[in-house]
Amino acid sequence: MGKLVALTGNEAVAHAVKQSKPDVIAMYPITPQTQIVEELSQFHADGELDAELMPAESEHSAMSACIGASLTGARVFTASASQGVALMYEMLFVASSFRLPIVMAVSNRALNSPLNIWNDMSDTMGARDSGWIQIYNQNAQESYHTIFQAFRIAEDKDVQLPVMSCHDGFVISHATEGLKLLDQEDVDDFLPLREAILSIDVNNPVTVGCVGVPEYYPEIKVQQEVATQNSLKGIKKVFTDFNKRFDTNYKIISSYKMEDAEVALLAIGSLAGTAQETVNKMRKEGKKIGLTTLRVFRPFPLKDLQESLKNVKAVGVIDRNISFGSMGGALSMEVRAALYELKDRPHVMGFPTGLGGRDTRIEHLEKVSEILLEVAKKDKVEENYKIVGCRGPGCINVTFDGA
Repeated sequence: MGKLVALTGNEAVAHAVKQSKPDVIAMYPITPQTQIVEELSQFHADGELDAELMPAESEHSAMSACIGASLTGARVFTASASQGVALMYEMLFVASSFRLPIVMAVSNRALNSPLNIWNDMSDTMGARDSGWIQIYNQNAQESYHTIFQAFRIAEDKDVQLPVMSCHDGFVISHATEGLKLLDQEDVDDFLPLREAILSIDVNNPVTVGCVGVPEYYPEIKVQQEVATQNSLKGIKKVFTDFNKRFDTNYKIISSYKMEDAEVALLAIGSLAGTAQETVNKMRKEGKKIGLTTLRVFRPFPLKDLQESLKNVKAVGVIDRNISFGSMGGALSMEVRAALYELKDRPHVMGFPTGLGGRDTRIEHLEKVSEILLEVAKKDKVEENYKIVGCRGPGCINVTFDGA
C-alpha cells in the first residue's frame, strides 16, 4: 500500500491535497506555510493537478475566494499561518456560518508583536471560536493523513463545516520525515468526489449572506452550535473508517500509560512526542506519570477527556500559547472547565511553553511532572500556572552546558 518517501510536513500536505482532487485552491504566501502552495503550483504546472489555482492579494481575499467557490459545490482548499489567519478572521466566521466544507492547512506560527516567524499556536487558538473544526497533528505522516480525513469530515452530509488541519511551523512544516504515501485508488475509494447538498446556480439565483435580524439570528447560531457538537460523531466515524482501511489508530484523544497514572501531562501537536519521551524516562524512575494527547480541539471532546483523566490526581496542560489574563493558555482553560463536574476532579495546572519557537525539552517537562507529583501529594495547587522555558521569576527554566 503506497510507497515510502522522505518529505517535509508541508510537502506531505501538498501531496495529500493533490490526491484529494480539489477543484479550487485559493492561495497567498506566508511563512512557514508558503511551501504548501508552492508545491501545489508545481504539481499544477507539471500537469499532475487538475484544479483552478487562484492567487489572491491577501489572506482575507483567499478565504473570500474559498467561500465563493465552495458555494458553487466545488471542493476547496487553502493554507495559511499566523498573521494570515488573523487577516482572514472575518471570513472564517462567514465560512462556518454558511456551513461550507472548506479545508485549510495551517502551519502554526506566533502572532506579532514582536515580529516572530517561529512556532506557537496563538494563531489557531485565537480562532477557536470561529466555528471551524480544528485537528492538530504530531508529525508529517499525521499531517498527510489528516487532509483526507478533513475533506471526508467537512463534506459529510451530517457535518458540513470547515476544517483546519494544523501542524507546528518549522517543527513539522520544514522538517523532513519518512512517511508512507497512499495509493491513489485507495484515496479515491475513501474520499469520493464532493456531492454538494446545496449550491448556487446563476440560472436560479438566491440571496446568500443576508442580514440576520434579531428575530432570526439566535436560532441560526443555535443550529450551528448543534451541528458543531454533533460533528464529533462524524469525526469518530471517519477516523474509524480510515483506521480500518489503512491500519492506523487515529482517535480524538489518545492515552499513554494512563492505566495506573497518578498524574498526567496533556499535550497537543508535536510536543506530544516530547511528552511521551518524558513519561518513558520518569516511568523508569518509578514515577507514575501518564500522557493524554488531544488531537481534536474543536469541537471540544468533553466526555472523552473526562474519561481519560478521571482517575489522576493532577493534570499539567502543555499549552503553546498564552490566553492573556486567564492564568494559562486556551487549552488549560478548556480542560479546567471540562473536569470541574467530576466528583473527584484532578487539580489542573497550565504550563504555557514554546512561545515564539522557544525549544521545550524533556528536562522542562520533567520539572513540570515533579510539580504535578507534589500537587498530588499535597492535594492542593498553590499556583494555577507557570510559564515553561523562559527567564524570569515564576518561570520554569533549565540551564544547559554551552547554552
